[in-house]
Order: sequence, then C-alpha cells, then structure tokens
Amino acid sequence: MKKPPSSTVITYLITVTALIILHLSPFSHALGSGTTIAVTDSPATVCGIVSGQSIQNIQCYRQGQVSSFPVSPNVSFSSISGGKSYFCGLRSGNYSLHCWDSSSSFQSKRLYFNDSVLLENLAVGDSQVCATVVGVGTVRCWRTGNDFEPSGSDRFGSISSGSGFSCGILKNGSQVRCWGEKTVAEGLQNGFGNMSMLSMVAGGSHVCGLNSAGFLVCKGSNSSGQLDVPQGGAFEFGELALGDEHGCAIRRLNGSVVCWGGKGQFLVNSIESFELIVSASNFTCGLTTTNFSVICWGPGWSNGSNGSESVIPLSRILPGPCVQSSCSECGIYPDSQSLCSSMSRHICKANICNTQITNPPPPPPVQPPPPVSPPRSSRSKTLTRGLLAFAIVGSVGAFIGVCSIVYCLWKGACFGKKKVHNSVQPTITRGSSNSSNTSTSSIKSAIMRQGSRIMRRQRSGPSTTKHQERAEEFTLSELIAATDGFSFQNKIGAGSFGIVYRGKLTDGSEVAIKRGETGSKVKKFQEKESAFESELSFLSRLHHKHLVRLVGYCEEKDERLLVYEYMKNGSLHSHLHDKNNVEKSNSLLNSWKMRIKIALDASRGIEYLHNYAVPSIIHRDIKSSNILLDSTWTARVSDFGLSLMSPEADIDYKPTKTVGTVGYIDPEYYGLNLLTAKSDVYGLGVVLLELLTGKRAIFRNGEDGGNPLSLVDFAVPVILAGELTKILDSRVGSPRESNESEAVELMAYTAVHCVNLEGKDRPTMADIVANLERALLICEGDSNNEIESISSVTISVVSD
Repeated sequence: MKKPPSSTVITYLITVTALIILHLSPFSHALGSGTTIAVTDSPATVCGIVSGQSIQNIQCYRQGQVSSFPVSPNVSFSSISGGKSYFCGLRSGNYSLHCWDSSSSFQSKRLYFNDSVLLENLAVGDSQVCATVVGVGTVRCWRTGNDFEPSGSDRFGSISSGSGFSCGILKNGSQVRCWGEKTVAEGLQNGFGNMSMLSMVAGGSHVCGLNSAGFLVCKGSNSSGQLDVPQGGAFEFGELALGDEHGCAIRRLNGSVVCWGGKGQFLVNSIESFELIVSASNFTCGLTTTNFSVICWGPGWSNGSNGSESVIPLSRILPGPCVQSSCSECGIYPDSQSLCSSMSRHICKANICNTQITNPPPPPPVQPPPPVSPPRSSRSKTLTRGLLAFAIVGSVGAFIGVCSIVYCLWKGACFGKKKVHNSVQPTITRGSSNSSNTSTSSIKSAIMRQGSRIMRRQRSGPSTTKHQERAEEFTLSELIAATDGFSFQNKIGAGSFGIVYRGKLTDGSEVAIKRGETGSKVKKFQEKESAFESELSFLSRLHHKHLVRLVGYCEEKDERLLVYEYMKNGSLHSHLHDKNNVEKSNSLLNSWKMRIKIALDASRGIEYLHNYAVPSIIHRDIKSSNILLDSTWTARVSDFGLSLMSPEADIDYKPTKTVGTVGYIDPEYYGLNLLTAKSDVYGLGVVLLELLTGKRAIFRNGEDGGNPLSLVDFAVPVILAGELTKILDSRVGSPRESNESEAVELMAYTAVHCVNLEGKDRPTMADIVANLERALLICEGDSNNEIESISSVTISVVSD
C-alpha cells in the first residue's frame, strides 16, 4: 500500500499542529447559571437588571400586567437566576444573596450560610438555590435536603440547575459532575462520562453544553423522550437555554436563535440578533442586540405559540454583569462603561470568543498506486524525506514548546518569581511546641550574622527596584541631635522593636526615628537585631504610596535605629481610640467616606506586599496602630519588624515562633502555627471592624460586667443578623444617604469574610481592594438618587 504524497502529509501535520495550539488557548467556562435576566413559571414572569443607571436594580414584568415594576431593595445586583415560582439575585460585590417569591408580593429575603462567604455562579432550580464560593469553587446550596451538595473536594468553574438536580463543570479537567435527585444526577453524570466541556446549562431533566471541540452535546430525557438536538459545526452555537421539553441556542455567526423539541411550539420568526437567552419550563426569553429589549415566546407565554413573539415592557437590560475584574482574552463588551454607568466597571464579552475554529481535517485517504513513472533522482527523494522529517519534528517540537510555555506560566518560573524563606527570625512572642536545641540556635545565630553582613553589602549598593534610591546612613550623634537627646517630649509611639521619636534633621525635614530597645541582655539584643535587619531589608526595596518610606538607618555598637518619613496625622489607632480623639465629634475621620478611603488605602498597601513585591511579603502585624496617616490623610502601612517573605505556593509555612498582637492575630496562625498571606487578611478584617464600630480589638463591654471581649465575637453576629446600625461608631452616626448605607454595609460584610476562622475561607487582598473600591464609588454616588435603604427592608436570615 503506497503512502500518501509527502506534501499532503506536511499540510495535514501543519494544520493539526496549528489546531493543537489553538485548542491550548484557555477558554473560560461560559456561565450556565446566573445572568442578567431570569424567568419563573408560576405565574409567568421575566425580570432583568437594568442598564445605564448608577444603580443596577432589578425590574420585573408579570404576564398579563400593563407595565413593569421594580423589586426591593433598589440597589445594584450583578446576576439573577430563576426557578419555578421564585428567583434570586447576587448583590454587587457578591456578599449578599436575595430571593423573591414571584407568586406573591415579591418580598425580599436574604440567605446566608453559617460561615458567610462571597458567592458567584448563582444557579436556581425548581426548588434549590446553589452558588459557588468565590475563588474556591466549592458549592453551597439552600432550600434543599442536607445531602443536596456535591463532594466537598470538587471545585467548579460553573454550575446550572434543573428539576431536582444541579450539575457543574470542574475547574480542573472540565468534566461534568451532577448532584441532587439520585437517579437523574447519576444518569446525567454517567452520560457525560469523562467528556471535557466548555459550557453547560440544565433544564427539566436534561443538560446540554458545548464540548471541548465546540459541538453541541445533550444528555438526559424528558416526557416526550430524547430531544432531537440540531446538528451544527464546531462552535456554531453560543448561549444555550433549556426548558422541560425544549431547548434553544444562539448562533454565534449572526446572533439568531434556533429552538428544538417542544412539538415545534418554540419556533422563532424574529429576525433579531440576541445577546443571551433563558428558559422557563415552557417559554423562552431573549435579550436583543439592537436595543437590549426583552422578547419572550413559547406556549407558556401569551400569544407565544407557533412563532409569535412578545416584546416585554422592561427598561434596557444589561447584556452581562458589570464587574471590576479583568476580562478573558475575549475582551470588554462595547460601550460597557456607559451600560454600567461607571468608569471603573465593565462587561466582559462571552467567554467563548467568536474566533472560527474548525476541526482538524481527517488524514488523507490512501490512494491507489499511480501508473509507473520514471524514477526520481536521489536528490529529489532526499529533499522530500527531509521536508517530511522537518514537518514531523517541527510539529512535535511546536507541541512540546507550547506545553513548556503552559507549564512555565503555571509554575510562575518564567518571570523569576521565586519565593524565598526568610532565615532571620523576628521578635518572639510565643514559642512553638518544638523547642530548639543549642546547636540549632548556634546555626541560626550564624545564619543571622551572615545575613547581616550580606545586608550591609546590599545596603551600600543601588536599590534592587526601579527606584534607584539608597537608604542614607546616619551617625548616632546626628539622630541624638535631631531628637533632642531622645527626649520624652519627642516620643510619639512604639514599634515592633523599640520606641519611635519625632526628629528634625539638619536640612529641616521632619522624620520619625525608631530606636531599638537598649540593654545588655543577649536575648533582647538578638531580637532587636533581627527586627532591625528584617525591617531594613524590606523597606530598602519597597516603594509604594501606601507604605511608609524609609529615609535611612544608624548602626553603631549596640544601637540600631531606623529613620522614616514623618506621618503628620499619626496612627489610625490614636484617632479611633485615644481619649482626646474619642471625645471629638468634628474629626475629619468622622465620615464614612473617609473611613472607607483609609481602609482602601491600607488594603492597597498590603495588596502590594502580597502580590507585587518580589518575593512577596507577609506583614504579620497588621493593626490600626501600624496604619499611619500623612499630611494629606493618606493611609500608609508601617512597621515591618515582624515581616517575613512568603513561603512557596501550596506549601504550609510554620515559622518556629508565632508573633503578632492580641486581638489581631490570625487564630489559625496562633493555634496551628500555620502562616499564610491570609493571616494579614484577618488582621485587616479586625481593622475594618474598628473603623465601623470605633471599638478596640479587645475591649471591655459594660453589658458583660466589664469582661474583656473580642471585637470579632462582638461585631460579626450583629452584622450577620442584619443589625449593623446598632454597632456603628456614634461619632459618625448612621449613614445619612442610602448609597452611603450600601457602602458601609459592603465594607462590613467584607470585614466578616476577612475574619473567618479558616484562611481558605477568607478573600484575597485583590478581592478586598475590589470590594472597598466599589464601596467608595457607591459612597461618592449622587445623593439625590432615591435608593431604598437596606436597613428598612424586612430581612429573613435563613441558614440550612
């Protein structure tokens, strides 16, 4: 049997290689769950999130009524999803879940899980409400039996709910997992097997989605048997919607809709192009591209059978959720800032882009032997074999190269982002369960001395950052003169290893000088030396507007001093808790906008340490006294004497000593000696509660006979009960405007998530910054907007 011509093989190999590279591009899972329109069956109702307004509230239209109507609360929502007789919505910021009964007066209820977390991927079925935990992917479900949840080890990129069951696509591997009604769930999961899926949507007792090759695949059944699914090319279809006995899909080429099943009663005559579609059990609604209006059709909607569509009297509806996070490779939706009425938020395009991707062509068929021809020259044969070998080797090489790049990016090694453990142990406040022997201590002392020598060499050279700055070396006599002999009158505070004095240098500039504790005890000197070296090493290479800047240092004999820029307005702790400030009611900090801004400033500083410093840094002592305010009231994080370089990813780092401040220290770190970046998140959460309540991290509550009480234990239950206004700082008072109420509430729920007992349940600093940016924007909104205060809405707390 003769081999196919070499030129054909070469073309085929090049095509296959190109397609391999295309398919390695990361496609995000399309949402098969919460979107910006939702429908319910009894009675037939369609709701949407309105666009072009500062508040993205929800508007609904019930079949047979004259006009649409808003539902309370009149605040921003990011996504909604509908079931049989009710629908639910996620508030902007993902911190609050509301549900409405469409069969009655649309009374709002807020649902919380016991260990309140941020949620996304909202999916409502006929009786169940499910969502995934932001950043984690685990599933939480409500209004169901105790067993209605998937395995706790499963992590989902998207989920969707049908009648008595839900399914999701796993983050790793893209396989489908189903849970709920046992027979249906097991049948669907077995039907998909190990098939890799890009998107998925559930309805009735069946599920449809796009597989990794972009083809439409459906599994399950309905009362009339298997649906006659339309056949199409790879990635011909985009958005999907399923009812009990029908399905619909949007063609990606022109936005038209094709429907199947339902005895032909869901045919669409409209020439409109659609952005998205959703289905109830016996009707479907879609959002048009031309003017973002909603059209519904099907036997369950009035005059909706046999192709007659109804235009619904709703305002313009958003074509997707307004977000602050970055979009996938598909980019930002056109004019999304106008639709979201915000310069800081945008709408991401559909997660599966409109790039035309076709299947690899089949291998060329084997041709019958051609007529005998004169033999080719040996040179020609050699050239052909060489080209063939080159194509094969090149194709394999390209594939290996792509895999190498993917692996490189996954490990973070491409950009030299190594994580290095700090060998210098900072100030000791609590010993670990394992005591160190003498030889270990000697080794640590040697390492510390070696580190000190290396630090001095590095200190004399240029900065390792793009800022070519050097920390100036001062003499002890200069700093004695600057502080008037370290006089008591110039004492302004204390840091991790010493006392802080206000000083004035010879050039007239004001500085803050931290002097290490003096004394002859060896242990104290080692702790001072360790903290001094730690802080000097970090601040010499850190430059950020929300971190206190290091001016210089002094190292003479047993003296260790650090010189910082002077923070004119002192510490956040003094403004919140010092007696003179507590009695003031006219402080600049006595406004919610300013307190949210200070929280945001500090969060940005910590985010820089975690995400942008190389290697990244864990502060380990985040508290209100380490957040300083400069002359413009900009907050800056200070005191790096206890800081450590972050451990490598996916490695639990257990330092030999646990340090921190009572009331702020992470319980997981203190109890298990487990240090992660989430330890700083806990401390920040306590600071946020201080800003909200005006109380110290540990305070004496008169109602409990003066016993010390943790601010976390005091505030979190009250916030989760929806009674935030009861504990707000009286110097600021209750929010005056509804937008201010929403902003303060968003900061409060962010704080609640930060102080979760387990680090894995806390948000990242990027999440916190995004929430506080959103809160500040809300607080700066137009006070003339008629926004119903959340505190005035009757809220039922449900925890299953």
